[in-house]
Amino acid sequence: MTMPLRDASLPQAAAQPDSPDPWESFRVDERGELLRLLKLLRDGSVPLTLSSPRGHALSSQLWSLDPVREHLSFSAEGGGVALQALAQSDEAVAVAYLDSVKLQFELSDLLLVHDHASSALRTRMPKVLYRFQRRAGLRLHTLERQAPQVQMRHPAIPDMQIALRVVDISANGCALRLPADLPALQPGTRLSGARMQLDADTCFTTTLALQHVSSLHPGSAGTSLGCEMLDLDGAAQRALQRYIDRTQQRRRALVQR
Repeated sequence: MTMPLRDASLPQAAAQPDSPDPWESFRVDERGELLRLLKLLRDGSVPLTLSSPRGHALSSQLWSLDPVREHLSFSAEGGGVALQALAQSDEAVAVAYLDSVKLQFELSDLLLVHDHASSALRTRMPKVLYRFQRRAGLRLHTLERQAPQVQMRHPAIPDMQIALRVVDISANGCALRLPADLPALQPGTRLSGARMQLDADTCFTTTLALQHVSSLHPGSAGTSLGCEMLDLDGAAQRALQRYIDRTQQRRRALVQR
């Protein structure tokens, strides 16, 4: 495990005393995924906060990423006392937000570098990054023409495979549309072996725990099933988060056109 994270906003429920890393489920250490997230911070000029163990904080941006030399460079203009304190620290923590997702990683070997026009804070590229859902209830609404589906067996008709539209989805739950011509389901029902097909690249199997049943908007037949996704392994969690990230990015690009 890396050095302890010092941010008081870390989710306490994630801690597992018998695990070497209490935030294992939020950990990103696969190099390709880690680089992808760092590139999103760099290319989007996303604001970051760099802070030292003694509480000095600096608003910054990730200017450059060098995977070969394992270096990151952050903007360091007008940092004053906080910048000097960070440069003299052995370690620091960087925090940024990508929409609903909080990214946090530790920095080491900090070095303040200057040229004739600007200053930068150079650090070693982290081996581990932690990704937290900023709001557990955030839902990504799907589009009708591109609606992902879940394939499963209805408890009342187990011999028949059915496909339900995924109305919205988050990192730990989803809402499904149950057509009016299928038997109703009751809260508390567990639907094992549900195959989530979100797009051509994102497919995984999970157990759905039905939390609540509600009516769809007026004029729509059927009901909405609010489900929690259980038993997601690390690969499924990463695939789901990538799907959410990609979909949000595409929608932002459409709005900005």
